[in-house]
Amino acid sequence: MAGTPPPFAAFEWMIAWRYLRARRAEGGVSVMTWISLVGITLAVFALIATLAVRSGFRAEFVDTILGSNAHVTVYRSGEVAENGRIDRTIQDFEAVAERLREVPGVVRAAPLVKGQVMSNLRNRNAGVEVFGIRQENLAELPRIADPETGRGDIARFEEGIAIGSGVAQELGAIVGDRIKLISPNGVKTAFGTSPRVSAYEVVYIFSAGRYDIDRTRVYLPFAEAQNFFDRDGVADEIEVMVEAPEKVADMSVALLRAGGDRTLLWTWKDASGGFLRALEVEDNVMFIILSILVLIAAMNIVSGLIMLVKNKGRDIGILRTMGLSEGSVLRVFFICGAFTGLIGTFFGVLLGCLFAIYIDPVFAFVNMMMGGGVWDPSIRGIYQLPAKLEFADVMSAVGLSLGLSFGVTIFPARRAARMNPVEALRYE
Repeated sequence: MAGTPPPFAAFEWMIAWRYLRARRAEGGVSVMTWISLVGITLAVFALIATLAVRSGFRAEFVDTILGSNAHVTVYRSGEVAENGRIDRTIQDFEAVAERLREVPGVVRAAPLVKGQVMSNLRNRNAGVEVFGIRQENLAELPRIADPETGRGDIARFEEGIAIGSGVAQELGAIVGDRIKLISPNGVKTAFGTSPRVSAYEVVYIFSAGRYDIDRTRVYLPFAEAQNFFDRDGVADEIEVMVEAPEKVADMSVALLRAGGDRTLLWTWKDASGGFLRALEVEDNVMFIILSILVLIAAMNIVSGLIMLVKNKGRDIGILRTMGLSEGSVLRVFFICGAFTGLIGTFFGVLLGCLFAIYIDPVFAFVNMMMGGGVWDPSIRGIYQLPAKLEFADVMSAVGLSLGLSFGVTIFPARRAARMNPVEALRYE
């Protein structure tokens, strides 16, 4: 019909703004509006902060795995040797490694010798896991060969040993010290097996960013590790790095063919799959719980609007008798509720993003206020609380908050629109 104002016309915004800023003496509910605003802000802030920490924790965890461990470990099933013992070593490791390098998507394949021993420096001991590896392969591990976190000279690796920062702390070792490695499976003599003891100079100390790696791992030159563990001419396994670690399962068939008979694979997802699945379950549960918090905060908007409709019954009756349509009344009160949700969401996103960006000083302040020791890396596995802002996470929080805020506003707004003007004015 000609002359009908369009939806959300200027006068509807003017009336809604007048109701939002009205003082309580004038029948307004500004206090409830502020409570709703603060509730939405805090709920969205908590949701974004949690999602950012979740994303950061998973990214840090995966990065430390991929930066210091094999994406795929190639090893052999057991075979009965002539002496009756089970032999799992790889005799033709050079040929196998070369075939693995030819598989599309493989970045490198490096033979390894592994063993668990006791390390000793002066009167301090620590159990460690030794990785025998060649220098050029060690230099290709980004989390290990990191000049910003490492100490010493990794170029001198063939002259000594590289140890994790946790091992160095446990032993009280620094670059230049000579530590002993003691293996119970040592030299066989006429009087039995004598433990094998060798001393090596610490030439490099690395920090991979994972407590369990830094606390237990030691790298030894490949040839020296073969001699120390009696692996002359063989390797225990082959460490394979690929271009796309997330798609490593698609390469399994090609890797098995390249590895030859009795080849078995152990991927990084096999090693950490349970933890990653637990993270996903926790992510979903936390999102649901925090969504309920957003819903509770949004319900405050309903309470405020119901009180506003009750207090403004006379105004609604007058506006209806002046020709204001039901749709205009509905939009006026919808604007009141939606505006509160919109502003609360904006401030919640702002606080959540600032928290994620400045999480280090925030966490340092919390740690200082609590007297230190809030974050135990031996339990959490990483040294600090990470946070990573993801656009999808922010948008999911914004969509959830605005969707709930707009949705719960419909009911009180429709109640106001359907109010009978005669009944509203009867007792005025």
